[in-house]
Amino acid sequence: MTEHGGRHAAHGHALSGSAVNGYEAGADEGGAGVPGTHGWEDARADRPGSAGEHALQAAIGTEDRADRFYDDQVLGHLNARMREFTERQEMFFLATSDSKGECDSSFRAGPPGFLRVIDEKTLVFPEYRGNGVHASLGNIQENPHLGILMVDFLQARIGLHINGRAEVHEDEEMRSVLPGLPDDPVPGRRARMWVKVEVEEAYIHCAKHIPHLQKAPKRTARDWGTDDYKRKGGDFFGVARDAKEARARAEAAAPAEPESAPSGPLPLPPGAPPVPAAPPAPPVPPVPPVQDVPPLPSAPPLPAIPPPPAEPPAPVPASAPAPVADGIAHWRQQAEQALAEARRRGAERAREQGSFADWFGRA
Repeated sequence: MTEHGGRHAAHGHALSGSAVNGYEAGADEGGAGVPGTHGWEDARADRPGSAGEHALQAAIGTEDRADRFYDDQVLGHLNARMREFTERQEMFFLATSDSKGECDSSFRAGPPGFLRVIDEKTLVFPEYRGNGVHASLGNIQENPHLGILMVDFLQARIGLHINGRAEVHEDEEMRSVLPGLPDDPVPGRRARMWVKVEVEEAYIHCAKHIPHLQKAPKRTARDWGTDDYKRKGGDFFGVARDAKEARARAEAAAPAEPESAPSGPLPLPPGAPPVPAAPPAPPVPPVPPVQDVPPLPSAPPLPAIPPPPAEPPAPVPASAPAPVADGIAHWRQQAEQALAEARRRGAERAREQGSFADWFGRA
């Protein structure tokens, strides 16, 4: 069974996704897309639900099944069995969105009856001290539409959807209108605010996929309203640890700021006498004007320095042998010796080849 989305589930927003049987989802207002969302007239506007779900029913061919569900299961109020079911629940899931359609889902829990039925069209539930974010209440301030899902995992294995409009009231204000509201039996827990819900739709959530659960033995009571980090669950998902490491990396990468010198006089130790003020400095006498200075006499020209006498070149003795000629003679001697050695080895190799010429027989 497909869950019913509620008349206000797609309030102000088109669907998104791929084409379904020729209908393209995600159209802007006035453009092409799923009929009945933005810019399309909803031919089934008299039926419960949103224009988007009506368009998909037509595209997929489930209008008959949807009509049976609307006729047999959807009410605009809480009947007697729905009210009894609601009064014995100890938890529910809450869905809200802001004015832009950004959604948030949350969890609420309390003793049986904390989600209190005032009449067939009205519910109230308390808001306790939490993490201080107020995501759900903030969304309600912008967009009053909300969805509540209660699931009985313990006995009936059935669920109940309630869609409606909500208002937020202070505890004193709500008790002045509804003086019969009970005080919370849990020590230290008291409602700060209340959410009042006007029921617009109520319908079943089938049991096909609801697991059967059992309550665990009751352990020590938790301290409601505590700010103790570990008692609230600590950093179970490691988000705070990751944020701390990211800050450390950012601080390590940032350049160090130079230390600035302290401004003003340094503080005196306790009991020290005050420092006397410095006497004023004497006035500076005016500087006399500069008188004209006579020009200095010009110096006589220096005498010209004669160049040094040229030194005669050093004589080369005729008996000294030329080093280049000696080197050439030595290289020639080595070449002649190498040539003679090569001739000797060639003659030996020729004699060896003659002795092995017929080793494998004649050709």
